[in-house]
Amino acid sequence: ASGVSKQRTNRAGLRRYNASGAPAAAVAAARNGKAREKTLTMETLNPQVKAVEYAVRGPIVIKAGEIERILQEGGKKPFTEVIKANIGDAHAMGQQPITFLRQVVALCTFPELLDSPSFPEDAKRRAQRILQGCGGRSLGSYSASQGVDCIRQDIAAYIEQRDQGVPSNWENIFLTTGASDGIVSILRLLVSGEGRARTGVMIPIPQYPLYSAAIAELGAVQVNYYLDEDNCWALDVHELHRAYQAAKQHCQPRVLCIINPGNPTGQVQSKKCIEDVLHFAYEENLFVMADEVYQENVYAPDCEFHSFKKVLYEMGPEYFNSVELASFHSTSKGYTGECGFRGGFMEIVNLDPEVKAQLVKLLSVRLCPPVAGQAAMDVIVNPPQPDEPSFAQFHKEKASVLGALADKAKLTEQILSAVPGIKCNPVQGAMYAFPQIFIPPRAVEEAKALGMQPDMLYCLRLLEETGICVVPGSGFGQREGTYHFRMTILPSPEKLKVLLEKVRDFHIKFLKENSALEEPQCRVQA
Repeated sequence: ASGVSKQRTNRAGLRRYNASGAPAAAVAAARNGKAREKTLTMETLNPQVKAVEYAVRGPIVIKAGEIERILQEGGKKPFTEVIKANIGDAHAMGQQPITFLRQVVALCTFPELLDSPSFPEDAKRRAQRILQGCGGRSLGSYSASQGVDCIRQDIAAYIEQRDQGVPSNWENIFLTTGASDGIVSILRLLVSGEGRARTGVMIPIPQYPLYSAAIAELGAVQVNYYLDEDNCWALDVHELHRAYQAAKQHCQPRVLCIINPGNPTGQVQSKKCIEDVLHFAYEENLFVMADEVYQENVYAPDCEFHSFKKVLYEMGPEYFNSVELASFHSTSKGYTGECGFRGGFMEIVNLDPEVKAQLVKLLSVRLCPPVAGQAAMDVIVNPPQPDEPSFAQFHKEKASVLGALADKAKLTEQILSAVPGIKCNPVQGAMYAFPQIFIPPRAVEEAKALGMQPDMLYCLRLLEETGICVVPGSGFGQREGTYHFRMTILPSPEKLKVLLEKVRDFHIKFLKENSALEEPQCRVQA
């Protein structure tokens, strides 16, 4: 009897939550066309979320995905594949993993392999050290919010070696979920005030859209300073002063962001330029954020990577002991290209001790970065040494990746610069070219009539006619009246050559269709 009673109770309970047994009032409301309103609509959505834009995965990329599906289903296009040159995802473009990094992470993930003779002893030593720093000797445990201590110590040692003896305190190292996580965390600390006292964040234009997206989401004020395209995208301190003074009329600039080597522009800043920037930050009391994720990616023989921290140290104690600096690095770029591990770190210099405690609190809310990503980061900062068994293969693989990127950087500049109506600065570093393209007035007017940016129209046509997916320059910011696109140099040399030739042919056709090829104004702005 009790079983029958329980069944009836359960059925009654199910009826309560079943639309067919809905209360009479709800049924009547539905019949009258008064369906229950959703709590979350575009009207009630956080307006700062609506303000966020991220061009690297924007409309062009969505369209590319649609075209890929059409091709997979047997649909016909003037091309057989979509070449995605929109994002710096090395492995997706065919780059092979660095063997030693994957060996260490594999050993950490499946420690039984430590007994296998297939793995070299130097990889086993690193894996054992990392596992000793993990709770329960397992990569599956949470780490401290700042990261695994021994990995933080390895990062500090790496920084000291990179900066030729400039001291680094491992307690100022924070592991992050890619560099992006660290950048957003620091911005969260810095954004405050209302009205004219609201935090202004100075960012380079062109910029990586993470910055504009984070600034919009946090409700900060974006302060643009323009890189000098005619001088290979150099950073001009006079432009910093102009942007700062103009911004002070409507906000309080507190933060200066620099991307070096540059994304999307591929420039490598000189030491003198960095000194000027740091002097400016010192004078105006700005917090400096140095995005240095491409520090291994320098190709031009006359260029060299200088860390902001090392230059700050060399400027003397007055600067080194006072300028607040956060610098960022990642597993995703360099020669490893391990984007999916979401590994990264930041080093904080001269942070107020009480604010540092607040940063630790903020980071603790997300518990910890992926520990596998932390292990990958450890291998990057602690690679095989010349006296270790894995060194020869590691050195060969690293040199091969960076050598190929240098060749592709040169190839990209050479082919694009030879096209009428395209101007491409040398790709000194990073993984991208950001050529300026001439768009004829007729195409500009067509784009306006369609309610889109002219370079968006250009990139859509390029995608639809050739299958090449690049990102419009308007998604990164550009001077009024100029148009660009960003493309990665990561495809294989063979595929990159095909891509560049298709861009060349498309651009000439685009100019002809818009009756601009013979017009003198088809030159891009110098």
